[in-house]
Amino acid sequence: MNNETSVTATAEHIVKGKKPLSARLWEQRYLLMMSVPIIIWLIVFAYVPLAGWAIAFFNFRPGISLLDSDFVGIRNFRLMFMDQAFFQAIRNTLIFSVLGLVTGFTSAIGFALLLNELRSMKIKRVVQTVSYLPHFVSWVVVAGMVLQVLTLDGVINQFLMFIRVLDEPVNWMSQPQYFYAIVTLANLWKGLGWSTIIYLSAMAGVDQELYEAAAADGAGRLRRIWHVTLPGIAPTIIILLVMSFGGLLHTGFEDKMLLRNPFNAHLAEVLSLYTLRLGIQAGRFGFGTAVSMFTSMISLTLVLIANATSRKFTDSGLF
Repeated sequence: MNNETSVTATAEHIVKGKKPLSARLWEQRYLLMMSVPIIIWLIVFAYVPLAGWAIAFFNFRPGISLLDSDFVGIRNFRLMFMDQAFFQAIRNTLIFSVLGLVTGFTSAIGFALLLNELRSMKIKRVVQTVSYLPHFVSWVVVAGMVLQVLTLDGVINQFLMFIRVLDEPVNWMSQPQYFYAIVTLANLWKGLGWSTIIYLSAMAGVDQELYEAAAADGAGRLRRIWHVTLPGIAPTIIILLVMSFGGLLHTGFEDKMLLRNPFNAHLAEVLSLYTLRLGIQAGRFGFGTAVSMFTSMISLTLVLIANATSRKFTDSGLF
């Protein structure tokens, strides 16, 4: 009887496809060993520095122990919310982030779909290589290129005048209304090829039999993209979208800092530049830490909300 019960339990265990935790850990021991350096890096550079948030509640000065610094409570946070420049920085950050998310996200997916449909592997490799290269170019070089093509005698003005869109050249960098678009397009050109890597990898994992079945049913390329490719990479799209919400307040500052001038300086002031200017350069380390702490907490909240919403409506999420 005991033997029969044991055999039955083993059979049910095999049918369910589940293995004991110890067996699964042993099978994946090499993957776990490979993840150890990443975990150590994460702890040392992401979690240990969180202790530095205590500086936000002190009048900290370098060379003086935190215990010997004056405790100011939430004064730095009050000063932050009383500063109109802080809200201007939030506004600029959100505008840049939303523009980058909308243009970058949709363009990366569309570009990945186009690359995936190329039949010539040589052309595909060339296009991929050329599109990836700008990612490795320094922002100093990219900013110089942008400023060069936007001068009065630059390529943009010459082309627009050639097709008779403009009657005379425009000094684009002295017109603040164009600054958001210039920075967004520069970021799109620099990061488009790199952003497609994950989507191309996800497309490579889509079952090819689904494409064959769709083709057998008479579906053309557009139909196969809509009904096979996009549903196949939908979990990847959702995870990346949820993660991108955490970066809405953490847009980079290199591009804005290099492209700003007296005409658009008020639009280039994002939270990272605001923190650099009033926190580090002005020596107000407690204030800068308070700003960083605030943006981190808001980013975490946005990720949690986006993940919960995704779980509710799509049954997919980051965790």
